[in-house]
Amino acid sequence: MSKQSMRDETERLVKEALERKTVTIKQGQTRIETKCGKCGAPNRVSAAPGQTRVAYTCKECGEKQRTL
Repeated sequence: MSKQSMRDETERLVKEALERKTVTIKQGQTRIETKCGKCGAPNRVSAAPGQTRVAYTCKECGEKQRTL
């Protein structure tokens, strides 16, 4: 089975499931990987749908910041 035929089959199955209303689509929270501006530690922050800048506190140094 070629890749294109597998894509077509997957697309067909998804369309059928959506038509039968057996699959619900929900928007979840976005996870943002960011670095602390003070100490450089990596931080993982959750953002609600539609938000681009989220306030967070660094896990290492406790500095309050906002994501970009």
